Amino acid sequence: MTRARTDVGPRFLNADTLKGAWCRMSKLSINNLSMRFDLPNGSFVQALKDVSLDIESGELMSVLGPSGCGKTTFLNILAGFLSPTEGSVTLNDNAVIGPSAERGMVFQQGALFEWMSVRDNVSFGPRMAGRKKKDYMDNVNHLLDVVGLQDFKDKSVYELSGGMQQRVALARCLANDPDVILMDEPLGALDALTREKMQGLVLKLWKETGKTIILITHSVEEALLLGQRLLVMAPRPGRIHKEYRLPFAAAGVGKDLRTVKRDPEFAEKREEILSMIWDMEEEIMGRTEEAKA
Repeated sequence: MTRARTDVGPRFLNADTLKGAWCRMSKLSINNLSMRFDLPNGSFVQALKDVSLDIESGELMSVLGPSGCGKTTFLNILAGFLSPTEGSVTLNDNAVIGPSAERGMVFQQGALFEWMSVRDNVSFGPRMAGRKKKDYMDNVNHLLDVVGLQDFKDKSVYELSGGMQQRVALARCLANDPDVILMDEPLGALDALTREKMQGLVLKLWKETGKTIILITHSVEEALLLGQRLLVMAPRPGRIHKEYRLPFAAAGVGKDLRTVKRDPEFAEKREEILSMIWDMEEEIMGRTEEAKA
């Protein structure tokens, strides 16, 4: 069973105490995870096959792979939205059997309440948990400062740009104080400049909070920037093809990310992974042509 949350009070007061107050041990274990979708015609799709790994507390991990390799399925299982066909997921030795406040989700589209104000969106989780306003409002206001939205707190979400809406989504997720933050292509719909600014914000939040963050992306460059640990998934059935441990996320905290991208090692890894993904896409196209023939 998923453990009950008893630590429902505010977890930080200011930026100096942010990491110490928030950081809890949150080991996530994935054991022989497989996911099969049965189709009405009697056939099936094997989305994932025998995926196993341990994700330690405070890790920033990006997951990359060709279309259809099971990245989003993998994330949805970690979130508790899907039950795997085989295998298990545990967080802090407790089985993941459904959605929980321990695991927060940030979607590609913010999934916000557009008619509500920014502040009401960010405070939605604590309010639904029945917490008193005096116990969570300092936390909410600090988060609005952290994501740069204090001046927009009374604006309705529909009045904001896409990048600002994603900042609201991040703040709302953090207001629930999850152990693990799951991000499904959260920056994919943003323009290049806004996306880079948001990448910097993700790194800042990771460093300051000590949260475990798992991010799905189609961008090799983004996976390198936001992956202290990077997994490359193989095409269907989805499985771990290669794993990297990288220095770029730590190097990019508080820095100009374009400087990080100019690092020769960054360029080398980018070309290596691009070639890897390209070869996988070619393999998929070859299978498709064979099936048509």
